[in-house]
Amino acid sequence: MAGASKKSRKVAKPASDEEYQSDESGGYHGQQEIQATFEGRNPDGQDFHGIKQLLNQLFLTAHVDLGQMSDMLISQAGIGSVLKQSFNDSDDEEDMEMVEESDVFGITSVINLTQHKETPCVQQLYKLVDDEVMKQADPEAKSLFKEIVGNNSNKIGFIINERFVNIPSKISLPMLHALQDEIHRMGKKNDGYKFDYYLMICKNWKSKSDGSEIVFSNDEEEIFWKKADCRFEYSVAGKSDTGLTGNWQSEDKELIPHRVIILFKADKLPSIISEIQNFVSN
Repeated sequence: MAGASKKSRKVAKPASDEEYQSDESGGYHGQQEIQATFEGRNPDGQDFHGIKQLLNQLFLTAHVDLGQMSDMLISQAGIGSVLKQSFNDSDDEEDMEMVEESDVFGITSVINLTQHKETPCVQQLYKLVDDEVMKQADPEAKSLFKEIVGNNSNKIGFIINERFVNIPSKISLPMLHALQDEIHRMGKKNDGYKFDYYLMICKNWKSKSDGSEIVFSNDEEEIFWKKADCRFEYSVAGKSDTGLTGNWQSEDKELIPHRVIILFKADKLPSIISEIQNFVSN
């Protein structure tokens, strides 16, 4: 596992916020409170297993080498953040003992797919996207994906925005701001980071009965979804038995887990982050 220099940066202090908390039966309920202070840090070698766990809840049983992808995220010097819980002298010692130094509660980063196109995990990611496009996307989406991804002149970044389901969406704002700044800084040194498009995979749930109700695991990702130049979704029902990805209940409606694959122009990222800022401020 590769390591990188560790730098701590405070990103948020969500106290007394609502959470959606999963349980083993696959249901969820809200209106609970959490008291925690988090900080964003550059990924470190000790974060390997935590990052891999977060990637696993996104990819489930897909054939992607998540260990290799975790190493890639760690080895990128100066780009990307992991979310850690921070403590001070007044915090309860019992609570501190329950949280290991290696515990990772979220990760926000980007992988340069164009520069790493020969890396096995990137090739596997492209195959996953291509397979699902062919099986699930409508003709227009198929054409757009082929046009964008198949154009070798397009520089594409894969944005990863993963965290535990009970972490409030407001935590995403400073993480995304930091990522945007890091990409801009990297772009000054390396033209390969002057992306043309971003690819994302988002987790959501749809009503089994009529499909009209959509619930995003990370609320802010609905904004990415709305701003997408191209998108399609596919069901992952039955691919995991955990509460994070199993069937949820909402007002007596069964919600089935899906994944949404989206592509959007890189120059939309600032406006997306601005809309997220408005969203989490309300």
